[in-house]
Amino acid sequence: MANEVTTKIRDQIMIITLNRPDAMNAVNLQLGQQLSESLDALDNNDDVRVGVLTGAGRAFCAGMDLKEFVQQKGMPMVGDRGFAGMVERASKKPLICAVEGFALAGGMELALASDLIVAAKGAKFGIPEVSVGLFASAGALLRLPRMIPYGRAMKMALTGEPILAEEAYELGLVAELAEKGQALDVAITLAEKIAKNAPLGLMASKEILREMQGRTEDEFWAYQQTQLDYVFSSEDGIEGATAFAEKRSPVWKNR
Repeated sequence: MANEVTTKIRDQIMIITLNRPDAMNAVNLQLGQQLSESLDALDNNDDVRVGVLTGAGRAFCAGMDLKEFVQQKGMPMVGDRGFAGMVERASKKPLICAVEGFALAGGMELALASDLIVAAKGAKFGIPEVSVGLFASAGALLRLPRMIPYGRAMKMALTGEPILAEEAYELGLVAELAEKGQALDVAITLAEKIAKNAPLGLMASKEILREMQGRTEDEFWAYQQTQLDYVFSSEDGIEGATAFAEKRSPVWKNR
């Protein structure tokens, strides 16, 4: 089986690379299955704190492999993770997406399923599915209007026209803007900053932010309480407070 997704660990960071450069990293079922396995590996490795998702070659991802879609008569869905083995359930640990070239259609939806996006200047983001008889069915219509103004999201969905990374940054979709060719390096630097923090606190912060979008305050406080009870009584919770009082660096144990 070809390695359509590769992984590499650098200190406490796992770099996950979509590896179909000749096909602009278009998502077929094999890539989706391997991406799902890579996300499992990220979550199950106690030595890794943060993941970085990137693409080989000159583009992050062109979206679904339409040739396979026609041949297989369906989307590349993987278990409860959905399209590409990611969009319905990504990693529990923080995941940064590093975009060069473009993230289009399902490729943009992979980026939206990540927690933070780093993009090179000039990179394009778009959901052009309506131009090929489809619509953005892998999460963009849910997530995009949560991240950018409704009217801008609607225009992207109905026209299929992309926006540049510079505009995406101004709209708040992109967290950090990099020079061309530097998106991965900037994403790794950001991942290093995140990896210094307590792993349980990171996962709780991510889950609360994601799950509580659109909920009431009462729902928020009730949901957060379960995380608070666990994290604040954990070994890492006690270690963090102790290390701060003792003016030393904490030693996290992820428990």
